[in-house]
Amino acid sequence: MNSYKTEDIRNVVLLGHGSCGKTTLTEAIALLGGLVSRMGTVTGGNTISDFDKEEQKRGFSLSATVLPVEWNQKKINIIDTPGHSDFGGEAEEGVSAADAAVIVVSGKDGVQTGTIKAWELCEKYNLPRFIFVTDMDLAEANYGKVVAALKEKFGQKIAPVCVPIREGEKLVGYVNVVKGKAYRYLEAGKRQDIDVPADVKDALEEAHGELMEAVAETSEEFMERYFEGEEFTEEEILGALHDNVASADLAPVYMGCGATAHGVFMLLNDIASLAPSPAKAGCKGVLDDGGEFAADYDPAKPKTFYVWKTIVDPFIGKYSLIKVKSGVLKTDDSLVNRRTNNEERIGKLYLMQGNKPIEVPELQAGDLGALAKLDDAKTGDTYAQKGTAVTYPVPEFTKPYTYMRYACTVKGEDDKASAALSKLMAEDVTLKVVNDSANGQQLVYAVGDQALEIVKSKLLGRYKVSIELSEPRVAFKETITKTSDVQGKHKKQSGGHGQYGDVRMRFSNSGDNETPYVFEEEVVGGSVPKNYFPAVEKGIQESVLKGPLAGYPVVGVKAVLYDGSYHPVDSSEAAFKMATFLAFKDGFMKAGPVLLEPIMNVKVTVPNDYTGDVMGDLNKRRGRVLGMNPLPGGKQTVEAEVPEMELFGYCTVLRSMTGGIGTYEVNFDHYEQAPRDIQEKEVAKKAAEEKE
Repeated sequence: MNSYKTEDIRNVVLLGHGSCGKTTLTEAIALLGGLVSRMGTVTGGNTISDFDKEEQKRGFSLSATVLPVEWNQKKINIIDTPGHSDFGGEAEEGVSAADAAVIVVSGKDGVQTGTIKAWELCEKYNLPRFIFVTDMDLAEANYGKVVAALKEKFGQKIAPVCVPIREGEKLVGYVNVVKGKAYRYLEAGKRQDIDVPADVKDALEEAHGELMEAVAETSEEFMERYFEGEEFTEEEILGALHDNVASADLAPVYMGCGATAHGVFMLLNDIASLAPSPAKAGCKGVLDDGGEFAADYDPAKPKTFYVWKTIVDPFIGKYSLIKVKSGVLKTDDSLVNRRTNNEERIGKLYLMQGNKPIEVPELQAGDLGALAKLDDAKTGDTYAQKGTAVTYPVPEFTKPYTYMRYACTVKGEDDKASAALSKLMAEDVTLKVVNDSANGQQLVYAVGDQALEIVKSKLLGRYKVSIELSEPRVAFKETITKTSDVQGKHKKQSGGHGQYGDVRMRFSNSGDNETPYVFEEEVVGGSVPKNYFPAVEKGIQESVLKGPLAGYPVVGVKAVLYDGSYHPVDSSEAAFKMATFLAFKDGFMKAGPVLLEPIMNVKVTVPNDYTGDVMGDLNKRRGRVLGMNPLPGGKQTVEAEVPEMELFGYCTVLRSMTGGIGTYEVNFDHYEQAPRDIQEKEVAKKAAEEKE
């Protein structure tokens, strides 16, 4: 592939609902761009962008992939992303590398949850966007209905620029609304001029009116002329599209069929002419001194790049997918990883076509490429030429709140599983592993239940590691509510020196559930020598690690040593520590022991219509609704306090309740006493485990 200047590069991410046709559209672009002679299919498992075995098995995308094509003397880097909510981090990575987006919408299914989320993601980053209505070859497809739904949902930015021509139920061509010209589809990428069919004229007039209305919204002058009944010329419409698509004030709507590549020719033409180059997108980083570095994809500035995604494949190895922010990157350049401050030689440069690396001599500012064997590199890292102390901001990725406990099914494979999970985490920024040592469990976090199942499947398929997923143990804690006064005595004689330790202690609640224990001594008269005080505290310190009630960590205990006795020969630190163990267990169980459960702060964001259902569900989960905060776009954030144990599986329930549009975030808030029935259940569980 030729080397392209920054102004001739277009970086475009495909967004949309899961299984709406993004990968099929990518395959059509590959066909028209000359990368393939025959299109692969998702069902056939032979597309360029869905190369992972899990993607081929399941029939939908799991990760973002890049496909560079040449079109009209421009290089267009297409980034195909998943649409399923569990893999939203991949879409966010793709957006971080893009300068424009194509939102793909099914002509049959219309505006869906993924369509709305794609639009909101573009709005968040002010990303210029095109809309492609696909599946127009289906009899059930209705372009006019989809455009109306888009306008109702997203307002006057929606500007339809073509109208389908059908013969019976078959899509045979289209009318270019801007030019008023009709075309019949021939083979992929070719067309024939025809007269506008009579049965399309009404639809063309309606689409033309909608386009005029959208153009009028772009300036006060156009608005005045529109209300006066003036028509805009073709040049004025094209000029408005050129300026306002780049500023994200207009979103032109195209239509066609990815499976036949119909309509893709016009889409690629307009991406090449209307989508902004990186040079127009702008780019800024932060200097170590707090100043600003205006990289602006300027090839004349120091070399810098950003790692927007990482691929770790057992067969092709590790590749860091990068976007050059400034300068011209060449083979064997050395740059500094700004996170580690290590200088690294970048070696060979590549373009990625799916999972196929193609070596190139250089990458211009604004271009997307790949580097192999950057051992220290992580997604989100900035690399800069020595002496350029700049760091680029990392996008705000979706946080994972769904988690399960995992354990290897084969003993002795824990290290192997840990290494494999590290590789999966390098690829997926929304995947997290936590060692919950306090509760004796390993936890794996992802965005949803399906993502967790795919982690399990990838571990087995890629790395030959088998794990089981199960419901995690809740991180309960134990404390006391009353006061007790007990004696702990350890006495043992077995020939020679014996063992003797005797303590009298009071136990009560310290009032501080953030601290495991408070130890005090009030011994008078030397009944317990001072040199044994540390041993007594050590006994308390070890006792609170696993409480007597149900084996959970202890908090909020005040332990006072006030009396005891010792033997001048048989007493020792070990004996006094053992006596303390006995005193603690007895004193704790006599002081009104209770379980404390973690209470989480939950914020659920949904459209107004769903707030009642959400609050009702939270109440069923023993939640306390604290209030609601209105948001732009007809949404509300419901804030509540909910016991952690009641949130297991909440992600799936919320999506089902809200049609997939609801989102939530969870953070630990505090501990409070668990209800009696839950405490009894946990105590019984511990007894059963000990019996086994």
